[in-house]
Amino acid sequence: MKRTLAACCAAHFLVDFACAFLAFRCLDRSGSLPALLLAYNFCAFAVQMPLGLLADRWDRDGLLAAVGALTTALAFGLTHFPWLAAVLAGLGNAAFHVGAGLETLSVSRGKAGPLGVFVSPGAVGLFCGTALGKGETFPAWGAAMALVLIAALLLLTKQPRPRCGESAPLSLRALGLPLLGLLAVVALRSWVGMGLTFDWKTGVWAWLLVLALAAGKAAGGYAADRFGFRRTAAASLLLAAALYPLSPGSPALGVTAVFLFNMTMPLTLWASARLLPSARGFAFGLLTFGLFLGFLPAAFGRTLSAPMAAVWALVSLALLLPGLGKAVEP
Repeated sequence: MKRTLAACCAAHFLVDFACAFLAFRCLDRSGSLPALLLAYNFCAFAVQMPLGLLADRWDRDGLLAAVGALTTALAFGLTHFPWLAAVLAGLGNAAFHVGAGLETLSVSRGKAGPLGVFVSPGAVGLFCGTALGKGETFPAWGAAMALVLIAALLLLTKQPRPRCGESAPLSLRALGLPLLGLLAVVALRSWVGMGLTFDWKTGVWAWLLVLALAAGKAAGGYAADRFGFRRTAAASLLLAAALYPLSPGSPALGVTAVFLFNMTMPLTLWASARLLPSARGFAFGLLTFGLFLGFLPAAFGRTLSAPMAAVWALVSLALLLPGLGKAVEP
């Protein structure tokens, strides 16, 4: 399990790094970056849902992740066609996340901790890729070559894929409200993350903020495994709601609030897989569609105040608890 998880985590960092780097180094010069980012995000997040359905039938998760990394690398060779490069990078990102996410689910042995570890490097990769993409020091071919190497690593890292509960009957009608609640939680988390800005988010504090975001995702899964899923969700979101209104004037409190708010990320992934054990790829893709929904307000210039972030944290808790309750039922 450790080898597979390490490979998926390294690949997650590199794929997200490469996509952000591509956008700000190569696509920004086209003069249509906002529209290109909208197209990229649609392909990267909304397309994961149909890809997840295909992955459930194909059952080649490691290969799908490797193909995603290679497709993203191919986008670097097509930067003279910005729309094609954006679409390819988005599709590659989608394929990688579905494949690597399912691979992580397969070796997680029913725990949420590995899921949190897998999702956490993505935010750091996006941050680093954006920073280096806006500069001129790191070569574009270096990002493409790193993707090729990580694709080879994914293909060489093979683990048995235990299937648990896949013969269980699937009733979307019975699970509809819990699943929709999880989808809404992901959309709200995405919206808060993109719509809330801090004046102090510069220099060291910018780094601490993104590290807190990543660490919160990693810690949330292990906390849920240790203390219980509903307790972890309640404690993290209630504390985040209490701290968010104070965060504009205190970087330390803002960083802590972001850490706490993101602890529920692996909980939603774990719960969706438990609710749909025979369609985990679809469940994974459904939640990532929520990321795209949360991106849309920010894409059209909407911002969010810190008090409203606190309100959305409380709403997230109300939406999350029914899904977690259904998922933990024997």
